[in-house]
Amino acid sequence: MERRKCPVFVMGCHRSGTNLLYDTLLSAGGFAVYRGYLPIHKILIPRFGTFDKSSNRKRALETWLCSKGFHRSGLDAIELSAQVMARCRNGGDFIRIVMEDIARTQSAHRWAVYDPDAVLHLPAIKADIPEALFVHIIRDGRDIALSLKAMDGFRPFPWDRQSRGLVATALYWAWMVGKGRYYGQRIPGDYFEVRYEELVTEPRRTLVSLSQFLDQDLDYDRIQHAGLGRLSESNSSFREESSEVSPVNRWIEKLSKQQVATLEAAIGNSLQEFGYQLTTPEEGRRTGLRQSALRVFYRGFLEAKLWLKIRTPLGRLASLSPLELADSAPPILNSLAKD
Repeated sequence: MERRKCPVFVMGCHRSGTNLLYDTLLSAGGFAVYRGYLPIHKILIPRFGTFDKSSNRKRALETWLCSKGFHRSGLDAIELSAQVMARCRNGGDFIRIVMEDIARTQSAHRWAVYDPDAVLHLPAIKADIPEALFVHIIRDGRDIALSLKAMDGFRPFPWDRQSRGLVATALYWAWMVGKGRYYGQRIPGDYFEVRYEELVTEPRRTLVSLSQFLDQDLDYDRIQHAGLGRLSESNSSFREESSEVSPVNRWIEKLSKQQVATLEAAIGNSLQEFGYQLTTPEEGRRTGLRQSALRVFYRGFLEAKLWLKIRTPLGRLASLSPLELADSAPPILNSLAKD
């Protein structure tokens, strides 16, 4: 497939600017505009099983057909169901069928998927869709810790919640970004990193590099004129602030020196690895036994949780709430599926 037609996955730790980057691509033109959610590898496959079995994909399809993501697609449920039941054999097939139909109805030559958690499922997605390109947006972990806590986006264990769990949330950021980089470095030609801070403060220069990677014209003026989604409507977790307040380096004003020192002691190595400078001298970043144990514990916990979800029957417990389901699915699949 020509690179200018390859599908694109926009990914990154939650609150890293994935919405902003995705809307930037859609505003550039050429991409199918889809503002829905397709958590195939994160939710539907763990919950219902692999799609090579017709009964599994039937149940997954029935569930997705009553999700907000389907209703936003604008697709015909009967036609889509027939295609999925006939052609789908893995998660990538499901994504491809949905997105290619959306692109066809919009006469778009390319499609992109918004999926922050693709950083955790990149190998499976790449195996299913070999031509896929991955754009990983990375944001300062100190700002992520602030934003995720404000949105209650990551819930630490009870014993860490008294201090609002900033350290635990930052450790989650370090783990998630590290997973994306680890997988991405194994497909260097199809993986690209964008710094959130550079996208906000130096958008023209950042878009030039991204344009070359995608082989797609990302004209800044056209993007600003289209202004889809987050380009015209803030998604900030600090909505009480003026729109003139920069979203970059909020942590400098909102965190105390002690909080910054504690965070940099916990994730300092990751911050430096990802290109962020530390403000606390080395002697102020020495970690005690508890912090060292906490870092090891959370990493092990997150790895185990992911492994159990995608490799064992415990994945059947995957929550469907992110799909924002309606009360019932369209009763149209019985005649299409063969167990």
